[in-house]
Amino acid sequence: MSWFANRRRIPGWMAISLHPERIDFAHIERGPSGRPTVHRLESYQRDGEDAATFERLRRELGLGKFRCTTLLNRGDYQMLQVEAPSVAANEAKEALRWRIKDQLDFPAETATLDVIAIPSADASRAKLMFAVAAANERIQARQTLLEEAGVALEAIDIPELAQRNVANLFAIEGRALAMLTIDAEGGLLTFTFAGELCACRNIEITLGQLAGADDERRYAYFERIGLELQRSLDNFDRQFSHAPLAKLLVAPTPDVPGLVEYLSANLYLPIELFDLKSVLDFPAVPELKNPQRQLQCLHTLGAALRDDSQPA
Repeated sequence: MSWFANRRRIPGWMAISLHPERIDFAHIERGPSGRPTVHRLESYQRDGEDAATFERLRRELGLGKFRCTTLLNRGDYQMLQVEAPSVAANEAKEALRWRIKDQLDFPAETATLDVIAIPSADASRAKLMFAVAAANERIQARQTLLEEAGVALEAIDIPELAQRNVANLFAIEGRALAMLTIDAEGGLLTFTFAGELCACRNIEITLGQLAGADDERRYAYFERIGLELQRSLDNFDRQFSHAPLAKLLVAPTPDVPGLVEYLSANLYLPIELFDLKSVLDFPAVPELKNPQRQLQCLHTLGAALRDDSQPA
């Protein structure tokens, strides 16, 4: 989401993610062939004051030379699917602000709001869109933290769009893709078609819960995940019948044996464990050959895959 004006710097994007225990940085450039290259991927422990840490990292990493985006954590915003208002495009945000006010956890008048169109081939159906809202104070705090350290923050991203960017690397013409990731914040299921985010669903099961469970408890988690996926797949098929699903891509979860096998046995869709080395070049970042590192930084990498031709 382009909540800030663009200023040209080094080609590509530097994405910055703040986690409870660390800060991740990823710089990706799309070459002439369109295949992206990961030039840098760094993680630093959070210790002391964030402002001092960013000031130090700005100098060490040369952050002032990059176009930077920061990735919000899932608790920093709300994402709602709503019917598109019958107003001019430049009036849609304000119209939605008051439509969703009762669904927000904070006052609508103090929200930073953006909208994402949901593609549809059925002209007889009402047009839908995603409304993404965050409390102004949270956006301002992140913006101030980075800009006071001299970081040229030009955009703000969310995991759903970051995951869309990764899924687009695996796109199959004329077919839709589902993608599932399960990390420290929980599960995220996205559906993409023709480069667009069509649907998404949060699954309230974390990687830590899965990795720390005994066999019986882990199987119960698998059943919950499978049920959530089946409901979402059925709903997508009904709503997007023009976009047949090709497969479900699952992010690597090395500490959780049996997940892909369970899903393959219980869902009608082909299931594929994906590997970023098939779609990204990273000669300077050999650690990305490690599936655990891929999962840890997947959404940061997705944010760095911003495509300037896309509207959000």
